Amino acid sequence: MNVNAADKGTGKSQKITITNNKGRLSKEDIEKLVKEAEQFKSEDEALKKKIESKNGLENYLYSVRNSLKDEKLKDKFSSEEKS
Repeated sequence: MNVNAADKGTGKSQKITITNNKGRLSKEDIEKLVKEAEQFKSEDEALKKKIESKNGLENYLYSVRNSLKDEKLKDKFSSEEKS
């Protein structure tokens, strides 16, 4: 890509050529990354499901604990139910 750059203060301008050759992934590298991503997709989905289940359980336990500590409901639970 060719562009012209101009310094507004001095009025000096210069033509610049910009190339995208350095630091880019080749087509083979991109295909390799996509293939690896597809291989790990099922593992990632299984891990995601496990984490979501764990978070759901933690949220449920937190709400039960808070219900047991709630002053309005404290009298409605027996000591066996609280432990």
